[in-house]
Amino acid sequence: MKPILVSGIQPTGKLHLGNYLGALKNFVELQNSNKYSSYFFIADYHSLTETFDQKEKSGQILDIMINFLAAGLDPKKSVIFLQSAIPAHAELCWILNTITPFGELRRMTQFKDKTQVIFEYLDIKHKNERGYSDEVSDELAIELATNVGLFDYPVLMAADILLYDAAFVPVGEDQLQHLELTRTLARKFNSKFSKTFIEPKPLLTEVPRLMSLDDPTKKMSKSRPQGCLFLDNSPTEIKAKIQNATTDSGKEIKYDETHKPGISNLLLIYSSLNNESIKSIEKKFIGKGYGDFKKSLAEVIIKALEPFQKNKKELSKNLNSVKKIIEIGNKKALEITGKKIIQIKEKIGLIW
Repeated sequence: MKPILVSGIQPTGKLHLGNYLGALKNFVELQNSNKYSSYFFIADYHSLTETFDQKEKSGQILDIMINFLAAGLDPKKSVIFLQSAIPAHAELCWILNTITPFGELRRMTQFKDKTQVIFEYLDIKHKNERGYSDEVSDELAIELATNVGLFDYPVLMAADILLYDAAFVPVGEDQLQHLELTRTLARKFNSKFSKTFIEPKPLLTEVPRLMSLDDPTKKMSKSRPQGCLFLDNSPTEIKAKIQNATTDSGKEIKYDETHKPGISNLLLIYSSLNNESIKSIEKKFIGKGYGDFKKSLAEVIIKALEPFQKNKKELSKNLNSVKKIIEIGNKKALEITGKKIIQIKEKIGLIW
């Protein structure tokens, strides 16, 4: 029997190149390795921790599903489902909350990072809309902007994983702390109520940290659309964004994060999409300028995204088929989790 692997993506807007290289591309490779029983889900409950438009949410969910399929996830090889369609995720989250120390959640670095990001985008206008005074302290603004769901995010993530008896979870280094909490909660539950959960191991992935095209000191993000390469960008848009991408002083095309962060970011994109070492790319452009390099990079991106964009266009013409795939995946996930949640409730005495 193959070990189970679980992971998900939030539907919080258009996916960009960082999402593709950091998650989607890796999901497809793991699925096609034939080493795992793969479960990939749309983490729509998690997405509710960020500000959202309820009228757009269903469209975002469907778009993520289309992205899954366009990238190469195959419902014949993987179970692809919607988190909110599986009640056991929320049920187990609550059960795990009762054994999760408050201090464990307070020390989560991603929680601290996200609250800081929230504050950065709270301008005076937004503060006034929420009734804040202009003199509100940084700490209070962050506190008011943060919801309990954001704080409790790691516990729901633990439930997402433990429900499926996942042996492996593909993660980047930034998610290791959350996975360690999952392992801690599994041990704690097993010790208190007898062996119930597998302690999942991280499947560390080399996730390229792509930076914004217009500011290489900031991570590529949909909140900075002018510096973000979206998977849906047309060839014309891709060429324009790469042409306008920030570079550095000098003309040498060399990877140096400290002194040449702009060109280093572009080299990383080139290398990741073309499966070519950075050293090899540097040699290829010896004696050439940024213009030549940018022109070549734009073509690499366009060529790499072409199959994805073509698949997505075709899938978008047949939404009923896409919805059917979600329904089938939901049914499979419900079958698995229905049995598991009964076992869990029996262990803690809720079923007799």
